[in-house]
Amino acid sequence: MPANPLSAAGLATPYVLSGTEPGGACHEANADQSAFVEATIVDPATGALSIYRPLVVDRGTKPAAAPVAPALPAGAVVGIWFGFNGDTLTLRGEGNALTAGACVNGADGSPFGQFAHCNAPAFFTAANNAIAKGQLTVPALGTGKDGLACPTVRDFGVVDQDQSDNVTTAYVATADGRTAQAGTIAGTKLTNGSDNGLLDNFIDPALGCKPFTAPDLTNNGAPGTSLALDELQAAAHQGPPVALVPLNDPMTQVDGQQSVAKTNLYRAGVGQPAVNTGTDTPQAYCTNLAKIGTARLATDQRLFAQAPSPDAGMSLAAFLTQRLQAAQQMLACQG
Repeated sequence: MPANPLSAAGLATPYVLSGTEPGGACHEANADQSAFVEATIVDPATGALSIYRPLVVDRGTKPAAAPVAPALPAGAVVGIWFGFNGDTLTLRGEGNALTAGACVNGADGSPFGQFAHCNAPAFFTAANNAIAKGQLTVPALGTGKDGLACPTVRDFGVVDQDQSDNVTTAYVATADGRTAQAGTIAGTKLTNGSDNGLLDNFIDPALGCKPFTAPDLTNNGAPGTSLALDELQAAAHQGPPVALVPLNDPMTQVDGQQSVAKTNLYRAGVGQPAVNTGTDTPQAYCTNLAKIGTARLATDQRLFAQAPSPDAGMSLAAFLTQRLQAAQQMLACQG
């Protein structure tokens, strides 16, 4: 992680991917090893939101194209989120970068896995203050082709065993394995296996819904999506029952055991309230997931059967059906 990661210079400085040992064989252009970084920014003076997508490169390489230099507003509050296509992402910083960035990789000795965040609670506090002041309006969900409210990342109709993980950032890779921010040069597209990307890029289009967007500073200010925007919209408009990161989420457990403390660290990173141990039970999560997830798939079977999924050649209906079954198993909802 670069020094001063929340600054404009830090955002424009590439992150470096390496293995668990110095010089380990990890390659950003390998779709099974790719890591992704995503920043969402709020201007505390106006409430305006924007997005920036810091680049990740292999150790010892240079970007295939120079990263776009973002212009941040005075006093900008920056949150950074990480996604990973491998198993466990560990943040390491230059100097005191992790402290300066208020970064959270998990509990002590127990990383989340594919997810991490920096300065996220401060970002959500600033964004919520802007909402309270009337400076920031979060768009309504709208109604899908199925007549239902468009889903959010906190909708039991579309969540899985580890909701609210990963990001919508994409990069491009060149033939020699170097990487660049998407839109700066031509190349092979690299994407994160993301709940947010699944909702924004596949489920929403199939239902005729539109995600919350903000200007993407990496792409000349074109509208872009992000994890933080998805969470803000879900917080504002998701009706009950609301899906919140559960205690039986594999990413929030410690050595396979439930951890309120680690779950709260994760929830803070996605703008969710702390665990209420009286109501936020694994049993309640499993019940809602089975009931609402199954009902949504049945209602939208025709629409999803005609739509593409992240897996080439598989319909969205088949993809979501397999995903729901796997989620119930990984959450120990069955058996």
